[in-house]
Amino acid sequence: MELRDIAAKFNISTDTRTIKPGDWYLPLKGANFDGEDYIQTALDKGAAGAFATKDIPGTFKVENTLMTYLELAKLRKEQIAPTVVAITGSSGKTTTKEMVASVLGQKFKVHKTLLNHNNEVGFCQTIFSMPKDTQVLVVEMGMRGAGEIELLSKYAQPDIAIITNVGSAHIGRLGSVENIAKAKCEITKYLKGTLIALDSKLLRKYCNFAGEKIFYPAADDFNAENTAAATQAGLKLGMTTDQIKAGLAAYKPIEKRWEQVRAGGFNIINDAYNANPESMTAAVKAFVELYPNSVVVLGDMGELGEQAAGLHKQVGKKLSTFNSQFSVLTVGELAKHIGGDKHFDTIAEISRYILANFDKNTTIFLKASRPMKFEQIIEELSK
Repeated sequence: MELRDIAAKFNISTDTRTIKPGDWYLPLKGANFDGEDYIQTALDKGAAGAFATKDIPGTFKVENTLMTYLELAKLRKEQIAPTVVAITGSSGKTTTKEMVASVLGQKFKVHKTLLNHNNEVGFCQTIFSMPKDTQVLVVEMGMRGAGEIELLSKYAQPDIAIITNVGSAHIGRLGSVENIAKAKCEITKYLKGTLIALDSKLLRKYCNFAGEKIFYPAADDFNAENTAAATQAGLKLGMTTDQIKAGLAAYKPIEKRWEQVRAGGFNIINDAYNANPESMTAAVKAFVELYPNSVVVLGDMGELGEQAAGLHKQVGKKLSTFNSQFSVLTVGELAKHIGGDKHFDTIAEISRYILANFDKNTTIFLKASRPMKFEQIIEELSK
C-alpha cells in the first residue's frame, strides 16, 4: 500500500489512548517518549496498520514519522482540494483565524485550525479532521524559531497568506524583530496566490513575494486590524460586502479571548489566552476606551528572553499615555516592571485585594500569558 492510498482511506492517529479500530497509528517521538514503544498496543486495539522507523514486522517503515505525517496530510489535502488560507503573525493570528473562518463561512464550507493547534502536529490533525466537502481550509501557523513557518507553508501550499503583524513575541528565541519579520515572511515561500498583510516597513522589506500583495493599514484598535484582514480575504474570494458584514457580526471569541463572564459580582473580560507587548498594549487601550474607570489586571508575558524586563517597562510607559482613567494591578515576577498602581506576588493576594477594594459590577480586564493561569482569578472571585 502506498502513502497516497493510506491518506485517502484511513484516519491517522498518534495516540493509542484514543485510537479507534481501523485507524493507522503514527508514532511520534519526543525528548522523553517514543511512540514506537506503543505500536503493539495500537495493533491490539484494532489499528489497521502502523508506521515505524525501526524494523518491526507488519509495519510501514519510514525514515521520520513527523515528516511522514506532514506528507500524509499534504496528500489528504490535495485529495479534498480546498482553497487554503494560512495565517501567521506575532499576535492576533488566532483571533484573525476565527474572524476569517466566520466571514468565509457565509459563502463556503469552511474547516479551520482548532484553538491554537498551530504547529506541525496541529496542522496534520486539522487536515485529517477536515470533512470531504470542505471548500476553504483556514490554518493558523505558529512558530518557535526560524524555518518552522516555511515547513508548514511547504505542506499547506496556501492560496492566500495573511500576516497580522510583526512584534516582539519570541524575540528571546530569534534575537530581533528583523529576524521575526523574516520568519513570518516564510509563509510566502510556497504561496500560490495573494499575500494579505499589515502595512509595515518590516513586512514590505522582508516579504520578497513576487505575486499579488495587499497591505491593510495599522489601527489603534487591534480588532480593527483583524477585521481588515478578514475583510480582505472575503473580498479576494468573491464575497459581497453584505456577506462579509454578516460573517463579522457572527464572529465569537474563543475561550480566554475577550471572554465575558461574571464572577463574585464583577464583570470580567478575560483575555489571558496569550500576551506579548504589542497585544497587551493594544488590548488595554481598546478596553479602557470602552470601559472607563475600570480595573486592568496584568501578568507576566512569556518568551521575551533577556529583554523581558525592559519590554514590560515599555508596556507600562505606553499605558501611562492613555487618556482614560483606570487602575492597573500587576501580578508576577516580570509584571512588576510594568509599574502599575499596586503589585502582587500571587493570584490569591490580588483576588483578595479586588474583593476588598472595588465595588461590585466593576469591570475588570485580565491580560497575561497562559502560564500565569489567570482563570484562577475568576475562580477565586467566584468563591
